[in-house]
Amino acid sequence: MKKNLLTVLILVLLLVNLAMTCVMMISVTGTNKKTAELVTNVATVLNLELHTPDGEQAAEVPLDKIKTFDIEKIQIPLAIKKDPEQKKPEKQSYIVFSMSMMQNMEHEDFQTLGGDKLTEKKSMVLGVLNEVVGAYTLEDCQTQKGMDSIKEEALKKIQKLFNSNFIFKISFYDVKFG
Repeated sequence: MKKNLLTVLILVLLLVNLAMTCVMMISVTGTNKKTAELVTNVATVLNLELHTPDGEQAAEVPLDKIKTFDIEKIQIPLAIKKDPEQKKPEKQSYIVFSMSMMQNMEHEDFQTLGGDKLTEKKSMVLGVLNEVVGAYTLEDCQTQKGMDSIKEEALKKIQKLFNSNFIFKISFYDVKFG
């Protein structure tokens, strides 16, 4: 008799467990659908960032159509932070970095301005970099936001220098401060 009572108790607990699992699955499925829809909407919004801040559409250049031009070991003096409460002046800080300019080989201006012809204009590019980067302080350069704004401003000025946008991206690497 005790075995039958124990079997009936196990069967009742099994049925209660099955009912609770069904209720839980129904409630989770509805929430899961809403979460999946939210993730889809966020992914759709993130894909809309194909436009640059100027309103021009960012070009998707295939990897085999990109030529890089590297400038090694650029040293630029940074602006000195002016603090009226500080008695003695702050010492001069420098940034040392290497830069890579990505060029679109399919752009109409690439044949006349790009490629190895950039070697002739290297001093002009260095002048633009000196002007742009030299306007920032050490504290500005040590933040990611500061470096991003430097890259954006330098790219715009380089594109203005060449009066073309065949150079579509620049990147800094081996960045050191001193």
